Amino acid sequence: MSITVTERDSDVATFADVSIDAVRDYWNSRPCNIRHSPKAKGTREYFDEVEARKYLVEPHIPGFAEFARWKGGKVLEIGCGIGTDTMNFLRAGAEVTAVDLSSESLAMAKQRAELFGLADRVTFQQVNAEKLSETVTPQPYDLVYSFGVIHHTPHPDRVFDEIRKYVKSGSTIKMMMYYTFSWKVLWILMTYGRLRFWDLKRLVATHSEAQTGCPVTYTYSKRELAAMMEARGWRVTDTVVDHVFAYSIPEYVRYEYKKVWYFRWMPKPLFRWFEQRFGWHLCMTAVVP
Repeated sequence: MSITVTERDSDVATFADVSIDAVRDYWNSRPCNIRHSPKAKGTREYFDEVEARKYLVEPHIPGFAEFARWKGGKVLEIGCGIGTDTMNFLRAGAEVTAVDLSSESLAMAKQRAELFGLADRVTFQQVNAEKLSETVTPQPYDLVYSFGVIHHTPHPDRVFDEIRKYVKSGSTIKMMMYYTFSWKVLWILMTYGRLRFWDLKRLVATHSEAQTGCPVTYTYSKRELAAMMEARGWRVTDTVVDHVFAYSIPEYVRYEYKKVWYFRWMPKPLFRWFEQRFGWHLCMTAVVP
């Protein structure tokens, strides 16, 4: 492929002027999945419910992450949030370095690891992933994993370049980025944008997360994400599109799981067909040759 890193990455650079402080403040104000349980925060019951709800709504994550595969391996997780996937890598027997921009998220993740007796195999660090090597000493990892994070930083290309310092021949890179040709993008356009196509990038950023006003959200096509990986010398081995949020939001925030009418009446095989073509999550796996 003759595409260069600069040419490819510049095509999607629309939030380059947003400050990293704005991104940090947004995620500190409401860490991802922090409201997945009404139980007292920091308790075992709270974390158990957070995990159950996350994997109920996003059941494709364990299959994508392949937690058990990394037993005895070294995992670098970029954007650990409050640590749901982190705990599962640790339970599977991996040694994990978990980084996040949000100090509030990291505090919860650390508390979680200690509560479940897993703190001895994980190192948490607060990091701007665009400058990862300034904080985390470069060394090879068996897996570099990032689920739904890098598309929220102003310069994703810089994170990709940093990841190159942490892989070796045979290393695996797994990441989920938001998918441009998804039901979610169309839903945002119809619900909030009134078909204002010219304002789509701002609309998607504003409404991409449960808490409105996210300062940065990029989306990618399969070709765009593959090109970014291949430009760094990685070989894409698997690409999966998944996850359509089917639940009615008013009930969902009350921890009730009632699907919206048009998905409620859709046969499960048809829904899966739809989800695997127009899902919000573009999950891509690559290896270092």
